[in-house]
Amino acid sequence: MKIIVAPDSFKGNMTSYEVACHIEKGIKRVFSDADVVILPMADGGEGTVEALVKATNGEIISLDVTGPQRDRVKGFYGILGDGQTAVVEIAAASGLPLVPEDKLNPETATSYGTGELIKDALNRGIKKLIIGLGGSATNDGGAGIVQALGVKLLDERGNSIELGGIHLKDLCHIDVSGLDERIKDVEILVACDVDNPLCGPRGASAVYGPQKGATPEMVRRLDSALAHFADVIKAELGVDVLNMPGAGAAGGAGAGLVAFLGARLLPGIKLVCDAVNLDRHLENADLVITGEGKIDGQTIHGKTPVGVASYAKKHGVPVFAIGGMLGEGYEVLHDYGIDALFDINPRTMTLSESIKESSENLEKTTEEIMRAIALFYKK
Repeated sequence: MKIIVAPDSFKGNMTSYEVACHIEKGIKRVFSDADVVILPMADGGEGTVEALVKATNGEIISLDVTGPQRDRVKGFYGILGDGQTAVVEIAAASGLPLVPEDKLNPETATSYGTGELIKDALNRGIKKLIIGLGGSATNDGGAGIVQALGVKLLDERGNSIELGGIHLKDLCHIDVSGLDERIKDVEILVACDVDNPLCGPRGASAVYGPQKGATPEMVRRLDSALAHFADVIKAELGVDVLNMPGAGAAGGAGAGLVAFLGARLLPGIKLVCDAVNLDRHLENADLVITGEGKIDGQTIHGKTPVGVASYAKKHGVPVFAIGGMLGEGYEVLHDYGIDALFDINPRTMTLSESIKESSENLEKTTEEIMRAIALFYKK
């Protein structure tokens, strides 16, 4: 029996790799000789680097970079097992967790450190780059990223504008002559699961600014600065990013990555599934087990279980999903390729109890699933 184990993390509890390993243990208690293929998954947000590195036998690269508030922080990215693909999470160098809550300031926060991660990957000869947009502390339209890669954003006097989204209001001219030439030889794919435009009521500043510390007045100023940024980009680069779906992701980084680096915005789970060659692993598979911490009606919106199921169904492989809990509306997932769903909690318990016992309960739940299968499975 060949079983693909492809879960997301149980956020705040277990990484996707840890979840997969516990599922494997449950499988082996019943089918000791099963061919279990572990493929830790993610949806393009936090945990994507680790998941892809584990799934492809790659490596994590750590280095000091410029943090959101210009202090030095320990950032990281991944080189996948092919040695040609790098995966970067914007949160790893420019994320909210890197800034103390009392120091959050999206007007001055910069994505420069993410650009430094990309530059280091270029130094290692990568030919493909996957960028996960999620959890950023920034609202600078990705300006910091491209500044780190050699783009000059100039004011009316020809001087470089300061780092930070609020200073985009001073932009008059864009000089891309210094952009790292190696970028043109790299395929850049951006995991983006939102369709927010750059500006307006659904834009980067209005929707995501407050969680980054923006007051209503800051939101107004930042929205105006990003609109000006879009105007200059259109005038000088010929790219219209203002109303582009996904441009508002990660404080507008979606817009900057498309305009300056020629990136393509794609659903995060598709990028991850393709990066781990899920289609190839599904050949001759008998079962797929996926899951995440909470499975409910919202799981259909770009989350890992449904994404994995969409690939499995192309191969006619049944899909089971295991959740830390099953929430309201989970039944709809049966219409999206998931054949059966399971909750790991054997009794009513508090969240802290559930987390404490999650690894053991995950293994036991998987074992019971396998025992049911064993009644009908003939080797």
